[in-house]
Amino acid sequence: MNTNVNLLAPVGALALLGTGFVLFVASIFLIQSLIVGKRQRAKIVLVAMVAVCCLYLAAILIFSIGSHENLLARGEEKHFCELDCHLAYSIVDARQTKTLGDSAKQASAQGVFTVVTIKTRFDETTIAPWRGNGLLYPNRRALLLIDERGNRYGPVSQSGTPLTSPLRPAESYTTDVVFDTPIAVKHATLLMNESDWITHLVIGHENSPLHKKASFQIDLQATPLSAVQNRLR
Repeated sequence: MNTNVNLLAPVGALALLGTGFVLFVASIFLIQSLIVGKRQRAKIVLVAMVAVCCLYLAAILIFSIGSHENLLARGEEKHFCELDCHLAYSIVDARQTKTLGDSAKQASAQGVFTVVTIKTRFDETTIAPWRGNGLLYPNRRALLLIDERGNRYGPVSQSGTPLTSPLRPAESYTTDVVFDTPIAVKHATLLMNESDWITHLVIGHENSPLHKKASFQIDLQATPLSAVQNRLR
């Protein structure tokens, strides 16, 4: 299974919360020690805080070094690990067109519009026993299209079901994400990950420093996009 973490999400979350709690308590002791003039105790607390930070950073780097780059073909899924379930994402289509929309509200690309259709699926086989059939509200996703020369492109628009739409176990939907790329781009990779800044501090998360990524291979063909244009009106 291709995932956005190489440490169980609950373990990574607990490690972050636990470390944050320890540092919070230690900072209170540090401030109190300085106020009452206990400088020796303050030094010990400060050294302990630095040691905790170093150990946590070391754990992040160990899991990052042990990670691997994964390039997923069309139809292969990348699982985003929530605390009690997984959301699976895959590419179901990728096309290019010069214009989008009908004649009245037609949009023209500076280069060419690259339209990537992403499928979001709530993997019901990954649900924790206590979760039930309630709605899951996905976190925000960051999307980046990278061509063979390393140039990066962000989305210019989206249509279909928004990527943050809630869904129940076994439900799925598709989203069309549009990028404006040079006409010459025919091979690219799509990097999709979480956009919350806190994930950069989670051990084993692909957003953490030096962690390898799982990305999608995008092979593009200059074919008509009438179906996509209709959805983007």
